[in-house]
Amino acid sequence: MTTPRVSRRTFLRGAVVSLAVAATPRPGRAQGSTIKVGVVTPITGAMAEVGGDCRLGAQMAADAINAAGGIKSLGGARLELLLADSETKVEVARSEADRLINQGAQLLTGGFHSAHVAAISSLAQQRRVPYMIDISGVDAITANIAKSVREGQQKIQYVYRNFPGLTIFGRNAVRYMTEIFREAGVSPRRVVVLYSNDLFGKNQSAGFEAAVKALNPGFEIVEMIPYPETAADLSTEMARAKALKPDIIAPVTRPVTAILLLEELAKQRVDVMGVISPGAPGLYEPGQIRQLKELIEHVMDAAPWPNYKHANVQKIGADFARRSSGRYFDASGAYTYEAMQLIGDVLERAGSTDPDALVAAIKKTSFKDGITVANGPVVFNEVGDNPNASTAMIQILGQKPRVVWPRDNAEAKFVFPRPRR
Repeated sequence: MTTPRVSRRTFLRGAVVSLAVAATPRPGRAQGSTIKVGVVTPITGAMAEVGGDCRLGAQMAADAINAAGGIKSLGGARLELLLADSETKVEVARSEADRLINQGAQLLTGGFHSAHVAAISSLAQQRRVPYMIDISGVDAITANIAKSVREGQQKIQYVYRNFPGLTIFGRNAVRYMTEIFREAGVSPRRVVVLYSNDLFGKNQSAGFEAAVKALNPGFEIVEMIPYPETAADLSTEMARAKALKPDIIAPVTRPVTAILLLEELAKQRVDVMGVISPGAPGLYEPGQIRQLKELIEHVMDAAPWPNYKHANVQKIGADFARRSSGRYFDASGAYTYEAMQLIGDVLERAGSTDPDALVAAIKKTSFKDGITVANGPVVFNEVGDNPNASTAMIQILGQKPRVVWPRDNAEAKFVFPRPRR
């Protein structure tokens, strides 16, 4: 039988098709030896300091996973981080996340700022890229996406969060304050809330207000005072707070305005038993502590926090300090580290990078090796949140943040009321 003659043109066309097929990514498997994870953080702008901590936390966790052999179910595939700077701007956060997806990011984490996270979440859902939120407490972010899935507008939820929601923040803050006051043998009655008038600040302060009304703790919020996220002066707001004769000032503040707020508190000689935040990222950052010095001493914050009672966390914290020229391993680095741990766990169990396979694995998560203060293993509920996520009351003692409550997690004894200055 004579073999048909193949023309040079036909041969070349067939070779091109064969090469194209060979080069086409096969869905559901790690491509090559790496899995690309997009990390969007604010590296420039007002939140550059916390964004840098988040990025380092993600990198350290990825390094640890790779050093332990990578994703074994995918042939030891290594995690490759694709990094982006949101510039502390909502529109940039979304566009940078989109760029990372176009560059091949198969999962996302990062965001930090709630408005940025909301923007990235809608994009991740639209592009079918699993997004493990590192830090953002606004309940509506995951709830709205879950609602759209329930109502049939979308088939699958791709957005999940390990960080505690604001309902958890509010209830924990009220409980911790009540227990600390009882332990100290004092009874503060009047609380004034000053809050940053952005998505996070409005939701956080409203959650605290709702918790106070629901739990009836023996103290009341006598006034809620908003101020702009980008405020350059808080003298008017502090004078208004002082006139209300508060026992407690409860700020919900960003790092920059935390400095303004505490400086103004001292300048106007507001006499309070303590400054206790229901949860804010602006009251424990190293930059704020360095600048405020004694003005931030004894300030309390009901914040998500690494569990320093664990030897592994102490080791990670020491490594973090070494790699960051002495910075403290706090919520910013810890929750992005834990988000990357979860991504590694999900990939290992899924044995795939197919987005729907990853979502199926996320829903079955029961991760017991997390590094933050929590009430149990990381699991995800029907709206994509971890109901076991929790907070701790920290206090600045000796110019360092220390967990002082609950008692089982405490590193130091709280000081309350604060010493008079």
